[in-house]
Amino acid sequence: MGDVIVGVRDLSIRYRSKHSLAYAVDGVSFDLRRGETMAFVGESGSGKSTAGMALLKLIAPGGEILGGSIMFDGADVLRMTDVELQSVRGRRMSMIFQDPVTGLNPVLSKGEQVSELLTSHMSIGKKQAAEESVQILADVSLAEPRRVAKSYPFQLSGGMCQRVMIGLATALHPEVIIADEPTSALDVTIQAQILQQLVELRRERGATILLITHDFGVVSQIADTVAVMYSVRIVESGTVVDVLKHPLHPYSHGLLATLPRMDINSQELHSIPGTPPELEEPAEHCAFLSRCQKAMNVCRQQASLPLTPVEGSGNVVACYDPIWHG
Repeated sequence: MGDVIVGVRDLSIRYRSKHSLAYAVDGVSFDLRRGETMAFVGESGSGKSTAGMALLKLIAPGGEILGGSIMFDGADVLRMTDVELQSVRGRRMSMIFQDPVTGLNPVLSKGEQVSELLTSHMSIGKKQAAEESVQILADVSLAEPRRVAKSYPFQLSGGMCQRVMIGLATALHPEVIIADEPTSALDVTIQAQILQQLVELRRERGATILLITHDFGVVSQIADTVAVMYSVRIVESGTVVDVLKHPLHPYSHGLLATLPRMDINSQELHSIPGTPPELEEPAEHCAFLSRCQKAMNVCRQQASLPLTPVEGSGNVVACYDPIWHG
């Protein structure tokens, strides 16, 4: 992989409502390297989508960034002005949102929406933008791109809407693409096509991709590295081969154990007992403590361990006893 294009350090975000506080990301650090596909994987509510959207400083109402930095091309995204952010969003970093239908403007045809993106970032006229928008839709393998350009989201299938989203996200050839659960609302056949589209974007344009997902099957197909998130923190990261073949954190092991296996004749489906904690304050101890089958006294008595290299492994893991024997 190439050099670091995005470096995140000690990122912490929380959400405030009238009656409560909830941490969404706590002390998260990671590097995205040029040309790689990195995956964030974890249960719903683990903080992976918030961490990904923070790269574009997209924080939902009620959210506040408590600390940390997101360095992109020598500048901290979190300290950029609105004008500076406009030159980054869409042009240099872009996002494929989770729901392809609600992520598109319902009152604009898809050609108009792509054209609007082009004219807002480039010095071109409406006629040229309209022609280029048709080509952009064709580039993401949409049949009859001129018909699609005249269509509205309710007139398109979920898979077609997702391709339009990919077209919007890649129209300006950004260096970094953040894909938030890009296949979760699609059937298996369309999922494979969308994943192949991402693979081709990386190969043909050299794009760096941050893939946010809960599906280890998707991770194994297209990612190079993976960070496992649990309860707003990264608990393990490494290459896909290392993490999938030799998971070191009990949570990583538990997630992988829930996947059905074709090489074992068993009707039993595994699960992780319990539920993730509600975090009004950052957990002092390991947040997985109440669900862990191998917790030790040190886990209860000491503060949560930061990500630490493990001898003989390429992974880094936040666990006092990272070698799984079960």
